[in-house]
Amino acid sequence: MAQDSAIEWTDATWNPVTGCTKISPGCKNCYAHRMARRLHAMGQERYRNNFAVTLQPDVIEQPLRWTQPRKIFVNSMSDLFHPEVPLEFIQSAFEVMGRSYWHTFQILTKRSERLFELAGKLSWHDNIWMGVSVENANYVYRIEHLRKVPAAVRFLSVEPLLGPIPRLPLRGIHWVIVGGESGPGARRVDPRWVRTIRDRCIVQGVPFFFKQWGGTRKKLTGRELDGRIWNEMPVSAFEVSKRVSI
Repeated sequence: MAQDSAIEWTDATWNPVTGCTKISPGCKNCYAHRMARRLHAMGQERYRNNFAVTLQPDVIEQPLRWTQPRKIFVNSMSDLFHPEVPLEFIQSAFEVMGRSYWHTFQILTKRSERLFELAGKLSWHDNIWMGVSVENANYVYRIEHLRKVPAAVRFLSVEPLLGPIPRLPLRGIHWVIVGGESGPGARRVDPRWVRTIRDRCIVQGVPFFFKQWGGTRKKLTGRELDGRIWNEMPVSAFEVSKRVSI
């Protein structure tokens, strides 16, 4: 059975790797770090090493057992392109994603340099979406690395949005997710920052997904932006194939 997810832009999560290290301001209040510490304290075997990077090879083929097509967020509790994850393990994950052609896989990294370095050694199937996190204007360079990756869908996770990004580069980008930070210590997002990105997406025809305003109680702040919910998404390869077959 899939590990269903409450994350608004995906259906399920798959974690062949757990654990990570913080590398930029967006990592400060990392939800995965908090959750890993909690699970470690509860004696959960997969978090025996707390938040240290740990390979979970016994779940590498898990998506093949999920027969219902779904969008799957890869490594919600880690970063597949962390330097402690061997290339061979990343290649194995990509091989499983290719074999699980009925799913759509959403990979997200802050380590765009390693993504760019390894991209030519990986098998990029049409059901693999690749994204980078961009929390403020200092990290738009990650988009340049992403543009050079031959993924069917290249996307940006601008979450937590920590500052204005007046001219978010969108050439070669197929989807943008924006969200404020949530949980303990959440830093405030300025609505003007969100609207600037939303308006730029509209002008350039890029699907825009507003995930949340965030805050310490994100359910109270909600997801509505200027009177509506923004749930725009690119079309998955599986959905395209279904349309063609009709």
